Amino acid sequence: MKLFGYSVVSSLCALVMGVLLVMWPEAAVIYLVITVGVLFLLPGLYGIFAYLASRRQAESGRAFPVVALGSALLGLWLIVMPDFFVGTLMYVLGALLVFGGVSQLMNFISIRKLMGTVPGIFYVLPVLLLLAGILILVNPFEAAKVPFIVLGVSSIVYGLTDLFRIIRYRQKKEAGITDVEVIDE
Repeated sequence: MKLFGYSVVSSLCALVMGVLLVMWPEAAVIYLVITVGVLFLLPGLYGIFAYLASRRQAESGRAFPVVALGSALLGLWLIVMPDFFVGTLMYVLGALLVFGGVSQLMNFISIRKLMGTVPGIFYVLPVLLLLAGILILVNPFEAAKVPFIVLGVSSIVYGLTDLFRIIRYRQKKEAGITDVEVIDE
């Protein structure tokens, strides 16, 4: 019975998480950046405080932890200005996809000049990369939300199918029907 209750709660949580991600994907993007900021801030602060504590204990031979300070400052910046980083990272990703698509197209054109033919199917992926890069550059915040919407829809599907499985299994178990037969050799 405990496993049944856990499975139902787990499925319902997946369903709720999926609905929230589909309804507010932009909030998920922002909170992800803030979480990354906290993950930079905490070790940075720990490094700084460990350095300060060691100085009080007369261990003056240690150099100031510049990396820890940088980590703490980057984390603080991510927490305070998450929109800036989402936009910046999406522009960088878009530019990389555009450059990658153009580069692959140029390579296939060069190969075609040398070898004579390149099947048309080989041009599909570079064109898709180029289009994806342009789409991200034109609308970076919408593009940043897409993975969270996909994750949300996947979570909804998981939650619903798992609930269906639990209900169906429970009905068969109460009826005394089992799907699995164990054979001893």
